[in-house]
Amino acid sequence: MIAIEPIATANVAPYKSIRLRALQDTPTAFSATYSEEAKFTDADWLMRASQLSSTKSTGYLALDSGVAVGIAAGFLDRNDPSRAELVSMWVAPTHRRQGIGRLLVEAVSDWARAQNIPSLLLLVTSNNHAAIAFYQRLGFSLTGKTEPYRNDPALSNFEMIRPN
Repeated sequence: MIAIEPIATANVAPYKSIRLRALQDTPTAFSATYSEEAKFTDADWLMRASQLSSTKSTGYLALDSGVAVGIAAGFLDRNDPSRAELVSMWVAPTHRRQGIGRLLVEAVSDWARAQNIPSLLLLVTSNNHAAIAFYQRLGFSLTGKTEPYRNDPALSNFEMIRPN
């Protein structure tokens, strides 16, 4: 059975493990890279975990029998206080199409709703057609805004949004 748990310093090891797996598995889905984050110290990971449990940010792990199989985080949008951003969304290939991604998105959405945020937005890499379709099934729509993808000038990030 899948459990969705907040990221905290108590579960920093599975957080680090799943984050690095995600960066290796789907490198173009993230602006960070495996080579950058693999250099983080244990203190860096503890600090990151502690930053993901506040009114301004949150993070969740999907656990299958205690093993991390998915991750998602949310941050308040610095430029628009009426929006929160869904970031770092990833589910292990062995656990895709089982509803885990939806559970993670809804956990972040619930957090944003508790902060009285009326909309949730995200950026998705232009070549990630499966993710775009997934987010559309969850009620997100493309806004038409794009920005360059940090790690590959041939790609763009598409902004998607949904009412919360």
